[in-house]
Amino acid sequence: MTDIGAPLEEKTPDASGRGPVVELQDVGKSYGNVEALAGVDLVVRQGEVTCVLGDNGAGKSTLIKIMAGLHEHTSGEMVVNGEPTRFKSPREALDAGIATVYQDLALAPLMSVWRNFFLGKEIRGPLGLMKIAEMKKITGAELSKMGIQIPDLDRPVGALSGGQKQCVAIARAIYFGAKVIILDEPTAALGVKQSGVVLKYIIKARDAGLGVVFITHNPHHAHLVGSHFVVLKLGGVALDRERSQITLDELTAQMAGGEELEQLSHELEQLESPPRD
Repeated sequence: MTDIGAPLEEKTPDASGRGPVVELQDVGKSYGNVEALAGVDLVVRQGEVTCVLGDNGAGKSTLIKIMAGLHEHTSGEMVVNGEPTRFKSPREALDAGIATVYQDLALAPLMSVWRNFFLGKEIRGPLGLMKIAEMKKITGAELSKMGIQIPDLDRPVGALSGGQKQCVAIARAIYFGAKVIILDEPTAALGVKQSGVVLKYIIKARDAGLGVVFITHNPHHAHLVGSHFVVLKLGGVALDRERSQITLDELTAQMAGGEELEQLSHELEQLESPPRD
């Protein structure tokens, strides 16, 4: 896969016309005396997949909450569509075109596929009656755009595979006007085959012109679809590279600890060495 991104410093659209939709500039977040994020720079562009990697406690969840409108940043600046922005609520983030698909997907497992697709945004007629046929037609068409066919849209969404559930959540976000989709560890609980299905949907969302933020701890999944890679460690940016600037082995080594692992290996070797007389 070729590099489709532009350098982080580039603030104007690149040659392909893909401009930044969301920019974080030196963003930090503190909870009292605890600093969860510090000095984070991030650019999300149309038609790109920005992969944010990190281990537990790296700051990924805090980053998601700031972009999704759950928490306000305490330092730095977030720029959305060229305007400095502070979201007061998730509704404000959605209104600005930023949709977040969390691990639990916010789906009602016992409700049908089409009901989940329009959950909270049902199409109703003059008397308040739901336009079921119209909603089913739209649901089927939007899922088809993502490359998924579900013959029975009355089927409970809980009966779908993990990959299909992710597709429903992603297609719903796109239909309701998302310009940026944040995916919170979408492959974490899936096997190899279902993870592959989700990665295909990420590519489809990218090719539809959306900016995708793929939060993951899996460098292999990230490298398959990513345009740009940011690795967080202890709340800060440890690595920031375009696709052309890093290999899978380098990304994996960075995630695995790199120098820290080498140092630990030397320490363990010393412990295992027989004592000298």
